[in-house]
Amino acid sequence: MANRPAYTIDGGKVVPKYFSFQWYSGFADSQVKKCIKSFHDAIGAKTLEVSSRSEEEIGRKCSAFNLELDGNKLENVFQSSKVFEFGGPYLDLLNGTPKEAKTDPRIRNSGNVISFNYKGEEYPLDPKSVFYDYIYVQALKQTLRKKELKKLLNYEFFTDIFYNPEKSINTQARSIALAKLMLMEFGEIPDFTKEEFISYHKEHVEY
Repeated sequence: MANRPAYTIDGGKVVPKYFSFQWYSGFADSQVKKCIKSFHDAIGAKTLEVSSRSEEEIGRKCSAFNLELDGNKLENVFQSSKVFEFGGPYLDLLNGTPKEAKTDPRIRNSGNVISFNYKGEEYPLDPKSVFYDYIYVQALKQTLRKKELKKLLNYEFFTDIFYNPEKSINTQARSIALAKLMLMEFGEIPDFTKEEFISYHKEHVEY
């Protein structure tokens, strides 16, 4: 069994709700999809898996490996923006594949992440997912058409089968739930400044 969070809107905030479900070990596509089905069955509401293994095209398109920001894959942007104790940002990670950027040895061997630097501007570690959520919603806005964005309003929960909160902080499931909240509130993803986004995030995201 596994116990993982799905993200939803509750009381005007993005919140995680945990569900226990049968886990099927292995990385084969069939095993992963059995895990997703088991997870969604436990949730019992209309849910979008947001990953490259999603059964739905919109879910696959919203994977960080497929979204683009300023002409680069979102995963590459995220990894190339990390500033470590002993190096970075490694801007060359904008090149190559998302998998190569994510598994580059420097990501593991440069010490702790101390901040993010995107387009020459520093972003904080607190709130703890604010930078990832910021670039994710910007990539959604750049990659998806308005008609596609509005499809997100049809889902009550969002999951990311590869996310384990005991091992990592950021998840596209939380980020896309925040995008849905913005669509509900503003009818679009606003052109927030960095400061405006951080302020909105502090008010509307729970961990």
